[in-house]
Amino acid sequence: MSKTADIRLPDPSRWKALAFIALAQLMVVLDATIVNIALPHAQTALGISDANKQWVITAYALAFGGLLLFGGRIADLWGRKRTFVVGLIGFALASALGGAAQNQGMLFGSRALQGVFGALLAPAALSLLAVMFTDAKERAKAFGIYGAIAGGGGAVGLILGGFLTQALNWRWTFFVNIPFAVIAAAGAYFVIREPAGSRNRSSLDVPGVVLSALGLVSLVYGFTRAESAGWSDGLTIGMFVASGVLLLSFVLTESRVKSPLLPLRVLMDRNRGGVYLSLGLAVIAMFGLFLFLTYYLQVVKGYSPIRTGFAFLPMIAGMITGSTQIGARLMTRVPARKLMGPGFLTAAVGMLLLTQLEIGSSYVGLILPAQLLLGLGMGTAFMPAMSLATHGVEPRDSGVASAMVNTSQQVGGAIGTALLNTIAASAATAYASSHAALGAKNPELLKLQSMVHGFTGAIWWAVGILVVASAIAVTFINAGRPSAGPATGGSGTGDAGGVEDEFKIPVVAH
Repeated sequence: MSKTADIRLPDPSRWKALAFIALAQLMVVLDATIVNIALPHAQTALGISDANKQWVITAYALAFGGLLLFGGRIADLWGRKRTFVVGLIGFALASALGGAAQNQGMLFGSRALQGVFGALLAPAALSLLAVMFTDAKERAKAFGIYGAIAGGGGAVGLILGGFLTQALNWRWTFFVNIPFAVIAAAGAYFVIREPAGSRNRSSLDVPGVVLSALGLVSLVYGFTRAESAGWSDGLTIGMFVASGVLLLSFVLTESRVKSPLLPLRVLMDRNRGGVYLSLGLAVIAMFGLFLFLTYYLQVVKGYSPIRTGFAFLPMIAGMITGSTQIGARLMTRVPARKLMGPGFLTAAVGMLLLTQLEIGSSYVGLILPAQLLLGLGMGTAFMPAMSLATHGVEPRDSGVASAMVNTSQQVGGAIGTALLNTIAASAATAYASSHAALGAKNPELLKLQSMVHGFTGAIWWAVGILVVASAIAVTFINAGRPSAGPATGGSGTGDAGGVEDEFKIPVVAH
């Protein structure tokens, strides 16, 4: 009886495939911010009321966040390559519909469709990386590129959105997705070769799909409504209660059905659970920051949309450096927690600098170094987080594990925007009330000072959230340093003494 290493030969076209997967991911991340810049122009052109304008963002968030787990399961069932290509084509068609919108209903519908196809596309992209890159060093490089795009693409969207809106018109913030999607779909169709035997052909868990979709939609809508109607609003409270009941029912259902939508073995692993939780908290802080800095630069400092986009470049540079030069190089040498913990703390220091914002703050002296620290920290933490979230997962579960990464980010983004914006608005109102005398003399100055005071008050909360994210990463995540050999699916038990074995080549007897 001899023993041989069970090594899956790497796909020779995996690096070409990465280029098209990265392009698709860039399109999805760009779309999250590019539309924000164009929203005022689209609102004017289509006669959308102030009360309804939020639906341009909310329609996408509800569909995307609510259907991500379903999209991940479809990728496992139907095939990741097929799901990826269908998602791209559908996203392109929905974008064309949005660019051609003649009224608000048509625009809202196109955004919801973008969310539906994005929910297919995003988990399929990440799970393709998980099953195609099995060597630890190559996996580190691939996820470094993916992490840099996931982290910095939103800021690139601000630049591109500002340029397209000013140079052409708001419709091009939708049309620009079409070439991205067509190139990525064509490349994926001809280049990607999905590993054999990695599908999960179990029957679809329909009750799980319904409960998870309704629960996540209720949660996202609850936070979205809280931003506009307040936390004490009856419907807001009702959404949160409904979400709790639905998601609890979902967990109970998943523990009993034969083929669950979200196998609890994926969620309950301490390493993956730590990644999902810490990543979601970090995104809460980041989404709030994007919102505050965009308003600070445009309203307080008077920057144009294009100049505002370029002002975010240091953060992009920091994220790329953190992902590809720090995270990717160190991931095969040190445990993930020793990258994620310090990474989130570095980002917290950058955020701490921004608590010193004033009306006359220097961009070079304060905002630029703060962005560099934020980018370096987030890039360093995001890369091992993305990789660890799908590492050690059985191939049949890689789609739903990838969907959980996107779900934690999407829900975190919705919470961050609503929670931190509400905190900022309350702080600004309190400041304006206590400085009424200044308002009588110079109402415009009081308005700006109140706004900045609100921003800094909310940013203090973001600092605390990042510190908690760092603590969770260090406490929960105990996976050892990955070896340089092929990474294969393991049991995913998360025990301190055995996690490192998940990264070693399994040996089978013949």
